[in-house]
Amino acid sequence: MVAGAGGLGSAVLTYLTVAGVGRIRIIDGDRVDLSNLNRQTLHSDKDIGRKKVDSAKERLEALNEDIRIEAVGQMITEENVLDLVADFPIVDALDNLAARLLLNRVALRRNLPLFHGAVYGFEGRATTMIPGQTPCLRCLYQGVLPGRIPVVGVTPAVIGCVQATEVIKYIIGIGELLTSRLLIYDGLSLRFSETKLRKDPDCAECQSTQ
Repeated sequence: MVAGAGGLGSAVLTYLTVAGVGRIRIIDGDRVDLSNLNRQTLHSDKDIGRKKVDSAKERLEALNEDIRIEAVGQMITEENVLDLVADFPIVDALDNLAARLLLNRVALRRNLPLFHGAVYGFEGRATTMIPGQTPCLRCLYQGVLPGRIPVVGVTPAVIGCVQATEVIKYIIGIGELLTSRLLIYDGLSLRFSETKLRKDPDCAECQSTQ
């Protein structure tokens, strides 16, 4: 399940589709706007005003007709998040902290992996969270993050590819996942760095599922 069909979602969805992931659910309640097109490569001028999930589904099915794409044009809320996620592994390709934390709560409750990515300007970050084994998203983001921040189009492409790589590795069971590690990308210096993550012993979300 990919939450978000914007910049991060465009990269994640494209590469999961061409990799042959057989069933993908896309969740996004927004419509395509001209300002999206510098980074949201699943959409084009002709899609302005359409639901993002509809234009994304059309483009992805053209890339691989053998997979099943479910387009859900809804915003994620406390009332619908359990139904929207179901039992899918979760890709967080959102730009909204409140919705991200709802996904985090469901991931913990249902023991689902959460593949997190975030971008701002020329910078981005990614990590993979496994309930019971790694810190959760609330451990990582203690305070309130700023709202929407201008993003250079290439940044979500880089981070989205990292997220897609993690999902593919998870599905086929190879390699080392980006667990308990935060990968940080600085596009201005073109450097990657890594920070170790630790569980917050006082995290209410983690403790509520123990």
